Amino acid sequence: EMCGRDWSSDVCSSDLTGIGAVTPYGLGAENFWENVKNGVSGISLAPENRIDREKQSTYIYGVVPEYDETKFLDPKEVKRLDRFVKYGVTAATEAMEQSGLDISKEDPYRCGCLVSAAAGGYSTIEENHLVMLKRGDYTKCSPFTVPAMIVNMVAGKIAIKFGLKGVNKAIVSACASSNHAIGDAFRTIQYGEADVIVTGGSEATVCNMGVGGFSSARTLSKRNDEPTKASRPYDIDRDGFIMSEGAGVLVVEELEHAKKRGAKILAEIVGYGQTCDAYDMVAPDPTGAAAAKAMEFALKDAGIKPEDVDYINTHGTSTHVGDIGESLAIATVYGDQSKNKHLMVSSTKSMHGHLLGAAGAVEAIACIKAINDGIVPPTINLEHQDPEVADLNYVPNKAVKADLKYVSSNSFGFGGHDATLIFKKYED
Repeated sequence: EMCGRDWSSDVCSSDLTGIGAVTPYGLGAENFWENVKNGVSGISLAPENRIDREKQSTYIYGVVPEYDETKFLDPKEVKRLDRFVKYGVTAATEAMEQSGLDISKEDPYRCGCLVSAAAGGYSTIEENHLVMLKRGDYTKCSPFTVPAMIVNMVAGKIAIKFGLKGVNKAIVSACASSNHAIGDAFRTIQYGEADVIVTGGSEATVCNMGVGGFSSARTLSKRNDEPTKASRPYDIDRDGFIMSEGAGVLVVEELEHAKKRGAKILAEIVGYGQTCDAYDMVAPDPTGAAAAKAMEFALKDAGIKPEDVDYINTHGTSTHVGDIGESLAIATVYGDQSKNKHLMVSSTKSMHGHLLGAAGAVEAIACIKAINDGIVPPTINLEHQDPEVADLNYVPNKAVKADLKYVSSNSFGFGGHDATLIFKKYED
């Protein structure tokens, strides 16, 4: 038995009791959702102290507005930590406050943290490398360089702040990282190894080194004169994705544990599927075969049928091959509009951009809010649908009201990593 249930006869779920977000809209999960459900773009010109506009081909991004970091961290730590760690701690603070958890009243070894990033401290690497070159001495970088930049430090720092002494790690699978983190948090609780997991992802790669690498790979949009219209998944005029930064953190809790302490349950996680394209280092398999399998595995894990799912938050990055492959995979599993008029799909990346390793986490928050508010967020900038994408309802430009019970979210990463989650409306 796991989670107090007979594994052979029932689906064991983990429940969500707290969410927190730091996004291009600023602080707060509710602030993020208000903008997303209303179709507001968070993309703008990057600050000049971040991006050299004269030397970069793309200089529009989803950048987190400045905020008082000392409300969440000791002033000394603010100077020592990379932005991705600070964003993660900020989002975790909001999520923990909403959950109402008091770790001093819990067994700390049954409270863990799985918060991921795809890249980690790019700004820290860039800044300290420049210092080394300028001083002509490779020992003259900050002594905090390594702890500031390594990917696992966001999970480590969150654990230190809240006293989480159980499982702690950062899963790195490019843009699928935080979906994998959430899925593994779900599994860890299913296996009976924890009562509470703080999970999600954080990223801060908007710096010259971070964006330069993607620019040279020709994956970024160059629509610099129209920032809010640059991210346009499924649109024939798309020319690449928009990189963003921020964090999404969720508190995942075993059902009986949450009920016993009287927690407000926001939604359930009921399904998790993961596969690999085994196709190319960067390009997704254009057939979407492995992505389709990840969706099938998640449905099987949840014990539901394709027709039970009301809405899919797609990976939908606004790249030609990626959008087409994912849409074909969805149509393979769920059927296109001719077979399934019920299903709605949308890409919220059209509004907040692509947060890389934090993408799945902020999109999970969008899914949870969609379930609770009965609103499907739109795909903005979808003016002329690409005839090559599958015939699906992409919820163009304006949110739609709907009664949502099951909602799914896809995340795919360089290296062919595919991860799908399924959330369910909580019913007493």
